[in-house]
Amino acid sequence: MNKIAHVGVAVKDLDAALALFRDTLGLRVEYRRVVPDQGVEIVGLRVGESEIELLRPTSDASTVARFLEKRGEGIHHICFEVDDVEATLRALEAHGYELIDKTPRVGSDGRKLAFVHPKGTHGVLIEFYEKKPLADSQ
Repeated sequence: MNKIAHVGVAVKDLDAALALFRDTLGLRVEYRRVVPDQGVEIVGLRVGESEIELLRPTSDASTVARFLEKRGEGIHHICFEVDDVEATLRALEAHGYELIDKTPRVGSDGRKLAFVHPKGTHGVLIEFYEKKPLADSQ
């Protein structure tokens, strides 16, 4: 693991969340984008070398919408930056952890990512995010 890349926080209202994180706490917005295939709008806020990633569902069918319905607003996942997502997944699978993504997907910023199911990780949804973007996305 290189570092915690970000902590994902599920919210119902991005503007209300930004009033706290950006306006009150002074965190700098790094990006704001809609990710249609995941049914979310995300806002990344810089905190030192890491980020807080605010997640608002854009579809009632998204995993974030289901999370909000079941658990309410709060921490959704922790994302660790790694050098090689595939190698990390192979190691986790070899140790019996249930993977949501058996092969990495490409995120909205062109980097490989994958999730591990919270059933085997003490209730924490864990994301692994590859440090370098894919060569063809630069």
